Amino acid sequence: MSFFELDGMKLYFELRGNPEGKETILFLNGVMASTNSWYVLSKPFEDSGYRVLLHDFKGQLKSGKPQGPYTFKEHADEAVKLMDHLGIQKAHLVGTSYGGEVAMRLSMHHPERVQSMVVIDSTSEKTAVGSSFVSSWKAPALTGDGESFFNTLMPSIYGEKFIKENKEFLSQRAKATKGIGQDYLSGQVTLYDSFLQDVQMSKEELQSIKAPSLIVCGEQDILKTPEESLRIHHHISGSEYVTLPECGHVSIFEKPKEVTTLLLGFILKNTVK
Repeated sequence: MSFFELDGMKLYFELRGNPEGKETILFLNGVMASTNSWYVLSKPFEDSGYRVLLHDFKGQLKSGKPQGPYTFKEHADEAVKLMDHLGIQKAHLVGTSYGGEVAMRLSMHHPERVQSMVVIDSTSEKTAVGSSFVSSWKAPALTGDGESFFNTLMPSIYGEKFIKENKEFLSQRAKATKGIGQDYLSGQVTLYDSFLQDVQMSKEELQSIKAPSLIVCGEQDILKTPEESLRIHHHISGSEYVTLPECGHVSIFEKPKEVTTLLLGFILKNTVK
């Protein structure tokens, strides 16, 4: 296990693939995720000679959990400091949900460090429905019952088709989350508060993003809807936009093959020849 100490806090990270790889892909977690959430999607890049950087944001599973709320710019700045620590000058960013919001902030505030950007199931605005969902997760998290917590949030993040076809898998996931511990769940509450207070990004801020960008959204995403992804797409000049049919908010789990295909094509297209 590798940790980067920053201002008295430890960020957990993994550097995978080719350590001498010419280019780096920085995967940025969804709020409930950890580094292992990316292993299926990152492996084709590791096998193709890319260097892959994964890390848990502060507040997430394996990293420190200082008092919050945090800001997306703080997460972006900390990711850049981790890149500096590892001697990485530039990276392709791939962020899902909360991680996509960090990716956009990183592209706004550190454009020289971004080679390309993929934003999956994310938003640039605080909506009434999305905020209500996120706020509703706080109470079950504070009870310390991971199974109840998972069952509460599950219908708002997975698409209808995925839920119907994966009932046993989701039941097992809920049971596995039962003993996850209050440290993780308390960190989740801090991250939800961070999202609720800081997610808003203006049209002008989005227009400042100049990196080649791909915006992806599940067509059944009710947490961060296709309309919200379209807003991002419309304001980032030259960006590409793809919706995934019969898919909810967690595209990287619901449609891993399709997302892998999109990532491979887009990042290869933006790799320096």
